[in-house]
Parts: sequence; structure tokens; C-alpha cells
Amino acid sequence: MRMLLIIIWGLLVGAAAQAGDVAMIEVPMFAERVQAGTLPPVAQRIPAHPRITDPTLTGREIGQNGGTLRMLIGDQRDLRLLTLNGYTRLLVFDETMQLVPDLLESYEVSESRIFTLHLRPGHKWSDGQPFTSEDFSYFWDHVANNKKLYPEGPPQQMLARGKPPKFEVLDATTVRYSWDTPNPSFLPALAGAQPLYLYQPAHYLKQFHEHYAEKTALAAAVKAGKVKDWVALHERRSRAYRQENPALPTLDPWHNTTAPPSEYFLFERNPFFHRIDAQGHQLPYIDHVRLQTATGSLVAAKAASGDSDLQALFIRFDSYTFLKEAETRGNFHVNLWSRGEGAFAALVPNLNTKDLVWRRLLNDARFRRGLSMGIDRHDINRVIFFGLAQESNNTVIPASPLFRPSLKEAWTKYDPDLANYFLDEVGLDQRDSDGMRLLPDGRRAEITVETAGESNDETDMLELIADDYRKLGLRIVPHSSQREVFRARIISGQTVMAMSSGLENAIATPDMEPSSLAPSSATQMNWPQWGLNVESGGMAGEPVTDPSAQRLITLLHQWRGSVDNDERRKIWTEMLEINANQVFVIGVVNRIPQPVIVSNRLHNVPKTGTFAFEPGAYFGMYRFDMFFLSDKAVAEQK
Repeated sequence: MRMLLIIIWGLLVGAAAQAGDVAMIEVPMFAERVQAGTLPPVAQRIPAHPRITDPTLTGREIGQNGGTLRMLIGDQRDLRLLTLNGYTRLLVFDETMQLVPDLLESYEVSESRIFTLHLRPGHKWSDGQPFTSEDFSYFWDHVANNKKLYPEGPPQQMLARGKPPKFEVLDATTVRYSWDTPNPSFLPALAGAQPLYLYQPAHYLKQFHEHYAEKTALAAAVKAGKVKDWVALHERRSRAYRQENPALPTLDPWHNTTAPPSEYFLFERNPFFHRIDAQGHQLPYIDHVRLQTATGSLVAAKAASGDSDLQALFIRFDSYTFLKEAETRGNFHVNLWSRGEGAFAALVPNLNTKDLVWRRLLNDARFRRGLSMGIDRHDINRVIFFGLAQESNNTVIPASPLFRPSLKEAWTKYDPDLANYFLDEVGLDQRDSDGMRLLPDGRRAEITVETAGESNDETDMLELIADDYRKLGLRIVPHSSQREVFRARIISGQTVMAMSSGLENAIATPDMEPSSLAPSSATQMNWPQWGLNVESGGMAGEPVTDPSAQRLITLLHQWRGSVDNDERRKIWTEMLEINANQVFVIGVVNRIPQPVIVSNRLHNVPKTGTFAFEPGAYFGMYRFDMFFLSDKAVAEQK
């Protein structure tokens, strides 16, 4: 039913636009170009069926076009910030966590395996060239299935039980992907923060592809690009997620006009962007976005000096008091959003550690539960986060339709007596003269907890946990290293326990793949060798030995073969219950306050929200394209 409603919604929006219910208003920035005849008028630039949004329906304002928004980034890798915040996808998640058409006008799904995608007639790339099924065909036939560009075949997200889809072009605005078995992760992947791209601008990229380009011209382009061959050239010229190539046409709200390296990157509005507001203003409202590179540790200070109009990247909660004191002189205000991880920081036992004594203990749920109940989360929340965080297991948060209080509370009550009981039960009932517990091989029970050393809050939390564990006869030994070394030690089994964030997507819906809840990847810190074994089809890593983890793998396979939302909800529910009860990751707190610096000139930024990479792409789900700049006084930010 929900799918049918979404499809009908998409068709109704298109019908309203086609019927001429909205009179278009020309963008002032483009007025001279339109008058000179170098740019078509706005009514000819947007699709026949644009995506229409009324900001007032979500408590915001109809905005005005114009202005330059300033933001701070760490380096040119953060150019992806505009792709994230612009959140232009075939489908997107709205603020209610529903999938709705964006670049698509509508879509149809049959048996969770046949997906028919309808584009918006008249939609154009940022250079004015048509966006059609040819761009999908180019990617599928000449990129995804080109062994030089994709040596391992199409992206994993396009495989169902290891098999790619049948791809069909039905007409200029309709394509179809059909699998032999269900592929329920396909649509959410299209709406991802780092999305599955099914298309590329064929008219532009053909000049860099050996199948289309004239040999001499291609060789000259390779030489001019200072790369070894056409494959490297094509890859470099086609990066849509991180907009490093100003010449690459885009469908995003803004396109980059500055080639790296540079201290500043200026993004200019896309004249052919497909979204409009209910009064006929073409979106985005803002004309330019300027990204300035800055050392991450200095971002808070620079933002406090008024150098950014909207900033959350590189801003931590420990800067909140400093930023609040700077509000008046900086002409900004600080909103507090909630972060979207299942745990802001968690203890992650490595169930595959090479230390066999620790491995036996860590693989015993009683030991993990004892460690969890030995943490005074209320004290950590009070001391570090002023009581503003939520004391919780590592699980989904209330913004998720899968949230249940029992998941949040499982094995999280501070109970030193029960924690001591569990530790005695698993064989740690012997102590030395200092009261420290002894391992079965006679070593003192000292747990080396490794971190990437990137967060002061993590360090402070670990100190408080160490105090709690000392009362249990355990000692925490912190060890920090660079992130690459940190991850390598975990995968190789040298790490016994790590401190890291928990569930990355804690506002999940049943239609999102629950792979993070089961062994599925070598990058998972709690069972890297089990994940590698599953990921490689049994060719590498270690076979899964824990019955609960085996059940999680079975459930993940069932989800991947599911055909309806109710079935997926039941699978998610059981997987969340298993993870909460088995305490595979020891969550401490979540929904950490995330300071969001907002210029007093910037409007339509929600006062509260969930700051998460996945899903929603940070500000993207809250319609970054509807934020606007104005000098009018604002009594209260909505």
C-alpha cells in the first residue's frame, strides 16, 4: 500500500505541474542571461513535471533567491559535502523516513525484483543537455560492465545472490532493472547518502571512453590529464560524488566552478535544477555556496568569528559553551541537534582476537553483559554531556520506526553486584593482592582498549569507564593509534577491544538492509574474521562459531530474499533483539547533542533534527535547497 501511495504521489505532483498550476518566477541571477538569449527562461529549463514542494507545510517559509552561503571544510575530499547536503537522488528519504521520488517522476516495483523507473520528461543536466535513459544505458553497458573500468563487475549493490539484473531501456524516460530473485536493498541504495549511481552524463564522458572517442584525440586527452591511460582519465573526469571536475555536468542543486587544489571552492546554482517551490521559485534559493578549507581543530574558532553561515562538520559538543558565548559578536545562533549513531561511543569486543584467553571470555555473553552493567552511564552522561545525551544500549533511536525502549535498556542498568556475579561465573573469580582479577592463565585482567585518538569525548569517557571497572577488579589500558593502523590491528586480531561509534544508521526503517547487525564484512570491528568469511563466501576469514551470530546471518539472508515490508520488519526486530541481548557491542550513550551553527541571516534551518550521514545525508533530508539568506530580523528560527 505504501509503495502504491508513493507512486500515486509522484504522478499527482507531475500532473499539477503539467497543468500549469504554478506560474514560474525567473531567478534574478539568470535574468540578464535569459534576456540576452544565452539561457532559456526558467519555464523551459525545468522538467515538464518538476518536483514541487511547499515549505510552509513543514513549518518553514517561502524563501527568496540570492546570496552566497559560506561553510568550512577540512580539505578537498570534503567537496562531497555539497553532494551530501544537496541530497539529489533518484529517490530520497523525507523527514518521515519515507522513500519518495526525486529525480524520478515515479517508479513501480513487482515482487521486490522488477523495478521500473520513470524519469521526468524534459529534465536536463546542468549544461542544458537532456537527462534520459541513454545516460543509464551508458553507465550499464560501457562503465559498470566494462572490465577495465569495473574489473570485478557491476557494483555489489546491483547484485542479488551474486547475479546482476537484466537492464532494459523501454523509452527515452523509462528504464527497467529485473532480477531473478528479490533485491529489497535496491531502492534504499538509490537514496543513500553515498548513493548507488545508475547513470552518468553520456554526452560528456564519451570523449574519454575508448569505445566512443577518436583514438588520437583520446591519447591527447590522456597526456593533457597527466594520467597513464583512458581508464584513469575517465575515472577522474566522472567523479560525481566528490565534485572535483568543474566540467562534469551534474543534476545537483549547485555545481563546482573551482578546480582543486584551492583554498576556496565556489559552487554555483544549477540553472536546470528540477525542484521548485509552491509559488514558482526555482530551487535552490541560494545562488552560491563557498567552501573554505581550514584545519579541523580550528573550525570551531573560525566559525565563532563569523567565517561560516552554517557549520556542523568538525564541531563537537565540547565546543558548545564557547560557541554560545560567541553568538552575539558572531551574529549567529547555535542549535542543538541529536547525532544519529546507535552509540556515540561504544566498547567493541573483538570476538576474533588472536589472544585465545581473551577470545574465550569475549565470546561468552555473560562476560559482555557484566562489562555492560559495570558502566555507570548516568555518571558519564552527567559529567561529559551535562545530562543531555541518552544512556542506551547500541541500538536504533526513537526517530526509527523500529525503536523499542526494551532495546535501549537491555543490560544497561548500573549494577556492580550483578556485574561481579557474571565476572565470577565466567572464571574470573581469582584476584591478586591488589584486588585485581586474574585471567585463567594467571595474567592480570587488563583490557587494552584501542582508539583512533580523534575525540576528546571518547578519551574522557574511557577514563570514567576505567574508574568503574577498577571497582570490579578490571583494569583498562587505553592505546591510541592512527585510524589506518587502528583498523588494521582489529582486522588482524591484534586488538582485544576497541572504542568506536556504534550502529551507523540508528534511524533505520525495515526497508534498509540490516547488514551491520550480522557478520557481513571484514570492516566490522566486533567480528572482522567472521565478516570476512561471509563476505568471501567462505574463501577467507574464520567460520562463524557463535549460534546467535549464525542466526543473524540466516536472518540477513532472509531479509535479502524478502518481498514485503511486514516480513522485513519482523526480521529487523529479531536481529535488533539478538544484538541487544547478546551485547555484541557495548553501547554507552547515544543521541549526543550536535551543535549546529546557523547565521542569523540564514532561514529555514530546523531548530532541531537528527544529524546523521545515513540516511539523510546530514542536512540533505531537511531540504538544504530550501535554506535561504535574508537580512530580515528573525524572532525565532523554525
